[in-house]
Amino acid sequence: MSAHCFTYGSLMCEEIMSMVCGRPLQSEPAVLAGHRRHPVRGEDYPGMIAHRGGQVPGQLYRSLDARAFARLDAFEGAQYQRVEREVKLADGSTVHAWTYLFRPALRHLLLPGEWDFEAFLRHGRARFIARYAGFGQIVGDGRTG
Repeated sequence: MSAHCFTYGSLMCEEIMSMVCGRPLQSEPAVLAGHRRHPVRGEDYPGMIAHRGGQVPGQLYRSLDARAFARLDAFEGAQYQRVEREVKLADGSTVHAWTYLFRPALRHLLLPGEWDFEAFLRHGRARFIARYAGFGQIVGDGRTG
C-alpha cells in the first residue's frame, strides 16, 4: 500500500527527500491550510504546528511505500509526529497526505516568524546535507540511532 507525503522544510528539496527515502522522487507544489511553520532554534529546518488561519506552502510526494515512510519516521525522529492532513494542489484539487507536525511538548524550541525556504536553499542546504549525509547508510543497515 502506498500513500502521499506533504513536506514543508528541508524535504521540499527532491535531492534530500530522495536520499532519505532511498530512491529518486519527484514532487509537485501543494499547500496545507490551518498550519504554520517556524524556524527551530539552532537548526536549519522548520517545525510545523496547527495554526488557525495559517497556510504552509510545500511539496507533495505521491505514492510512497511503507519502507519510505519507515525511513522518514526515523529521519524525523522524536521531535515530530506523523499525521494525515488534506492538502491543496496547484489545480485546486485536494488529496490526503501524511506530514510531520512538531510535537506540542517541544513547542518552546520554535522561534517566532516564518521559516524561509529560499534562505535555507542559499545558506542552510549544504550544511544540512553535510550534517545528515550518513543517514542513508544508518537506515540502510537497520540502525536508527
